[in-house]
Amino acid sequence: MADGNQVSSKLMDKIVYDDDVVKKFLFATIFWGAAAFLVGLLAALELAYWKSNLNLEWLTFGRIRPLHTNAAIFAFGGNIIFAGIYHSTQRLLKTRLYSDILSRIHFWGWQLIIVGALITLPLGYSQSKEYAELEWPLDIAIALVWVIFAVNFFGTIAIRRIKHLYVALWFYIATIITVAVLHIVNSIEIPVSLFKSYPVYAGVQDALVQWWYGHNAVAFFLTTPFLGLMYYYVPKAANRPIYSYKLSVIHFWSLVFLYIWAGPHHLLNSALPDWAQTLGMVFSLMLWAPSWGGMINGLLTLRGAWHLLRTDPIIKFLAVAVTFYGMSTFEGPLLSIKSVNSLAHYTDWIIAHVHGGTLGWNGFLTFGIIYYLVPKVWNNKIYSQRLMNNHFWVGLLGILLYYLSMWASGITQGLMWMAVDGNGQLVYPDFVETVMRIAPLYYIRFIGGVLYIVGFFLLIYNVWMTIKTAPKEEKVASVEVSSLAEKVTIGTGHRKLEALGAIFTVLLFISIAVGSIIEIIPTLSIYKYLPAASKTRPYTPLELAGRDIYIKEGCYVCHSQMVRKLPFDVLRFGQPSTIEESMYDRPFQWGSKRTGPDLARVGGKYPDMWHLRHMIDPREITPNSIMPSYPWLADKKIDYLSLRKKLSVMKRLGVPYDENMVANADIYAGNEAEKIYEGLLGQDPSLTEIKDTEVIAIIAYLQTLGKKTSEQGVSQLKR
Repeated sequence: MADGNQVSSKLMDKIVYDDDVVKKFLFATIFWGAAAFLVGLLAALELAYWKSNLNLEWLTFGRIRPLHTNAAIFAFGGNIIFAGIYHSTQRLLKTRLYSDILSRIHFWGWQLIIVGALITLPLGYSQSKEYAELEWPLDIAIALVWVIFAVNFFGTIAIRRIKHLYVALWFYIATIITVAVLHIVNSIEIPVSLFKSYPVYAGVQDALVQWWYGHNAVAFFLTTPFLGLMYYYVPKAANRPIYSYKLSVIHFWSLVFLYIWAGPHHLLNSALPDWAQTLGMVFSLMLWAPSWGGMINGLLTLRGAWHLLRTDPIIKFLAVAVTFYGMSTFEGPLLSIKSVNSLAHYTDWIIAHVHGGTLGWNGFLTFGIIYYLVPKVWNNKIYSQRLMNNHFWVGLLGILLYYLSMWASGITQGLMWMAVDGNGQLVYPDFVETVMRIAPLYYIRFIGGVLYIVGFFLLIYNVWMTIKTAPKEEKVASVEVSSLAEKVTIGTGHRKLEALGAIFTVLLFISIAVGSIIEIIPTLSIYKYLPAASKTRPYTPLELAGRDIYIKEGCYVCHSQMVRKLPFDVLRFGQPSTIEESMYDRPFQWGSKRTGPDLARVGGKYPDMWHLRHMIDPREITPNSIMPSYPWLADKKIDYLSLRKKLSVMKRLGVPYDENMVANADIYAGNEAEKIYEGLLGQDPSLTEIKDTEVIAIIAYLQTLGKKTSEQGVSQLKR
């Protein structure tokens, strides 16, 4: 008997898990989560009370809004994804991570990227593309770190002791493959300088590629990895198996195939070709089924464990998170219906929708996982169940206040914009009327954000005390497994496929590539088929300089440049935007939110002096405006010397600048700026100090919007 035990022990290997990297990512999740939430709270306050930016250029809403979104998604969300994947993968595959060195490089590399975003975005270094604002050096760094993550993950699968790949791992694989494809394709750009580049796509091409990326960044960074975490941690916390294996198979493959097609629903009623809009809408509606299949699978896993809702706060967080996933994935397809979208798009309803998902689904799932993991990896009981319960209720109240206030705000905006009287005239022609009507709701949103953050600080204290009181001697997590690797593939059908990791990954890549190719490829050649009579001209050097300043200041987060094919949009802003108008726009500026009016037809609508006064102090023009002031634009000098390189890159990308204009871009810009300056000086002789300042360039840009397709505009460039 003893000999038998001896032989048996020789056939067993002790696998020690690497939970140190899990701890690092947990610390990073909590730290960056606090930063992301506080920046978001400041952004919310600035919309309610514009002076809260303290008149500092790096604290204006246009600068910190992309900082908030990137920190929330890639810092807070990214770090919990990595913590959960590294923790669960080792246990699902019964093996240590492939490489300790790669794990550490991954961790520190990701944190350095976050620090890079923290520095560059407030300084105005932005590509102005939703969830992809970071400039080219950081884009390259993201790709490199992601490859390191992929090698470490797939290396771990290669050395696994368990042949069968559990459902959570399917979603992890989908995340790693698809995010890599999305990031690389969307980030193809040509550098101008260290922190400035232009994308290879222009106008409608850039819009489609960006929202193919933007929508699927939500799908494959904020949905699929969190679904993988749901499939692991909900059964673990409830101590019950997943409700339905068959449902998980249907959920996974239908979701990853359908999601990739849905991006164009962000561009409904725009200049995007109708076939692409309809395609995006139809596939968005089909997403209802797999999304709710996943929600049902998660909630029914808790069947038989509902009594834990009264006693276990972790189950509360997880159950509410899955419920919010169901709510968000019902509302998303609803908003993709053209008639609903015509009301909701560009309004705060979209903000409500996004935050219902991120605060409820991503946030509460993250909190539940943190509360589950911290006692496990530090070998200690959670410090206070009462604090967990308080966090749950305070956080939930915060979400409800946030969501309901923005939902009401968005519907109010949409209905006021659409209102037309019996004579066919706008009932609310002054855009600021809608802003003033919803202003009180911005304060309610702020209060909701405060409550959510108060709850998060309860988590921080609870976790800190749990770690502080943990045993000094660490308990190393390990498992004993057979030293003989499993050689037989068990099962048939999908079970057999799960054991064939490489084939599984290839099939997944094909499923996300099909929709991507069908949508994107036709659009890349769209400008070749425009009529020769199209009179669109490129931007003059000064206008291009002004456009880059416009992007730097983040004006795009509040103003769209797309008059939709809707009667009330046409009444308010002018003729619908056309494809050719933005054919030289790199990056595109169609926008995703109208806190201020659309600017596609603003050129020539107001005199230069109006724009000057409006940029320096918006309240001087519109007393109730919530737009921040930009006095520094009248102090900073235009960077004329960079224009030669900028036009050279644009020419390389196909913009028809002649060699003379490229070689003398600074001179052309200086001459144009001088004319604008002299006109302003003639009206107010005290304006001597604004000569060659950035405000002159941004005026030139604003005055050309909507006029580049005129005969006058074309002849102006030739002169």
